[in-house]
Amino acid sequence: MNKTLKIALLAIAYLAIFILGGTSGLIHPMCYAYVGALLPLLFALVYLPTACTIQNFGAATVLNGFILILFGTAGEADSSLVVGLVVLTATAEIIRFICGYSEIKGIRFSFIPFALSFFAYTAHWWTDTEGSLAAAVAEMPAGYDAMMKPVIDNTPALIAVIVLTIPVAIVSMRIAERLMKNQIEKLHR
Repeated sequence: MNKTLKIALLAIAYLAIFILGGTSGLIHPMCYAYVGALLPLLFALVYLPTACTIQNFGAATVLNGFILILFGTAGEADSSLVVGLVVLTATAEIIRFICGYSEIKGIRFSFIPFALSFFAYTAHWWTDTEGSLAAAVAEMPAGYDAMMKPVIDNTPALIAVIVLTIPVAIVSMRIAERLMKNQIEKLHR
């Protein structure tokens, strides 16, 4: 398959995972706030083949850049999303540069900050609480903002979930490696 087409399809899959995470809020605000801890299970299946295909700078940049462009165009990119994704993407790219673009350890270690990307999307609840509650009143069913408030106020739970995301990311990448052995064989080529 053409590399450009492959990367485009992986970026679309990554967008679909982001949308899946965003729509989890229809179940309950807690799902939206904390689903980022489980999304690395799916993110790894996109990041591994992307990083194996782009064996230099750009794997995290292409995926999160695609999200930023589309969310910016749709009016969904607030400052917390932009800053969060830029910082997480830069961190992933720096780690991959240090560990090696063609090394599996570079992919493994760079995936940890990349796996936190969805939390940049949900960060507006904590950086613009009043605006988020007002948007919930306008966009969601009656009473949704009242369900959001306890989730937003429970910052220790948010911290615990973000910390929990790190081992989930590590395990997720190991699972992806086992499922996609043919991708890893492309390294060093």
